[in-house]
Amino acid sequence: MGLKSNLHNFKEKNKDKKWLPAFSAIHTFLFLPNETTHNGTHIKAADDLKRTMNIVIMAMVPCLIFGMLNAGYQHHLAFGDIQHVTEGFFNSQFWTMDNFMVGFWKVIPLVIVSYGVGLAIEILFAIKNSHEVEEGYLVTGMLVPLIVPIDTPLWMLAVAVAFGVVIGKEVFGGTGMNILNPALTIRAFLFFAYPTWMSGDKVWVTGAVERDQMIAAGEKLDAISGETILGSLAQNKGAGYEVMDMFYGIIPGSVGETSTLLIVLAALFLIFTKIGSWRIMLSSVIGALVMGLIFNAVASSGWITESSKFYGLMNTEFWHHLLIGGFAFGTVFMATDPVTASQTNKGKWIYGFLIGFISIMIRVFNPAYPEGVMLAILLMNVFAPTIDHYVVQGNVKRRLKRLKVKIA
Repeated sequence: MGLKSNLHNFKEKNKDKKWLPAFSAIHTFLFLPNETTHNGTHIKAADDLKRTMNIVIMAMVPCLIFGMLNAGYQHHLAFGDIQHVTEGFFNSQFWTMDNFMVGFWKVIPLVIVSYGVGLAIEILFAIKNSHEVEEGYLVTGMLVPLIVPIDTPLWMLAVAVAFGVVIGKEVFGGTGMNILNPALTIRAFLFFAYPTWMSGDKVWVTGAVERDQMIAAGEKLDAISGETILGSLAQNKGAGYEVMDMFYGIIPGSVGETSTLLIVLAALFLIFTKIGSWRIMLSSVIGALVMGLIFNAVASSGWITESSKFYGLMNTEFWHHLLIGGFAFGTVFMATDPVTASQTNKGKWIYGFLIGFISIMIRVFNPAYPEGVMLAILLMNVFAPTIDHYVVQGNVKRRLKRLKVKIA
């Protein structure tokens, strides 16, 4: 209490200083604010922005830790140090300290760069505009390392984070004013600015480039390719992994997106704490399943041949689309972003359904980039206000119609 009181007094004595927002950011991160209301009627609740952000981060921590283990596991598979055995979470070769440490030293720098660059820009804008630093980037800073390939260069991530925070959020007025999800804006910038680092079979497994150099030099390695399931299906090669591998997440992919099991548990946690919208999550799944069923029907009808570049993903079991790529992660953690998603209940159903539907459509029809959830969410972020507008207008028209009938 003494430290908190002294820091608060220090803050009050220096309230006119330009650097105060930087100090306030640290102060409010460590302690609850001292501000209280003195008049009027106010709704009392236990939740605030910081607590909300912390709950979302807690939901992502298991995905982060699993991503570190999987990064190390995929690394050792790539070099032929171990052989993959389909035992799911009971694979003794997976749960090792060696795997964790390999992933730890690759993932933690991504987290540090993400938070360091993002928060520095937030503080600079807060000082320039003389307002408090908001906690919105706490979640974005954790999301970014989880949705990028493990070997993303740190300088590249720093440039993307700077772009995403400035263009994706600050130019709109900061937290709560942005129309696009900042984490996906950063991911989109990376993909379109540095496409060779965001796709292929070299970026998803740490050390894959060195592995290929060793093979080119004549060394014999009994190793995996490191290609993602989506990349393999896009080339009509088949999935190459068992369904339970997909569900547990012991497959190549972005750091935190592979384990559908942990993402489902996170979704239940967010729904229980009333942070995430179950309507958006459920409708996104329904939309993806509907689009998957349509493509399965087309593939089985004979309208396209097995040699078609669309056949591999189009013929994939419709429900497998929920287990591969970043669909589950994007649906749970980014489609439900309360700032950029639809706000009305009916709008959430429409918004989520279209995200799922368009995600699978882009995934199948764009073999060069067989992952559509990022683009689908960003597209629907733009249309979310329009969806809500027409939902509200529809409600107004129905009420006016009932009023006219009652008067008549």
